[in-house]
Amino acid sequence: MKYDILQIAGAVMMVLFAQGAIRLLFDHSDTGFLGRLDGGFALTLAVHLALVTVGVLLTGWSHTRAKALGRRG
Repeated sequence: MKYDILQIAGAVMMVLFAQGAIRLLFDHSDTGFLGRLDGGFALTLAVHLALVTVGVLLTGWSHTRAKALGRRG
C-alpha cells in the first residue's frame, strides 16, 4: 500500500510542477507555488524542473518496488 501512495504522490508532484514550469515559461512573473523564491526566473524554473525530476524518479521507483513485490503486472 505504501508504494501505491508514493506512486500517487510522485505523479501529483510531477504534474503540479510540470504545469508550473510550463506556465512560468509563458508568463515569467507567474511563479505559482514557488513565489517566495528570490532568485528570479532562472532559479524558479530550475527548482520547478528539479521537482518534476524528483516526481518522475519517485513514481518510477515506487512502481518498480511494487512490481518486484508482485503487485504490478
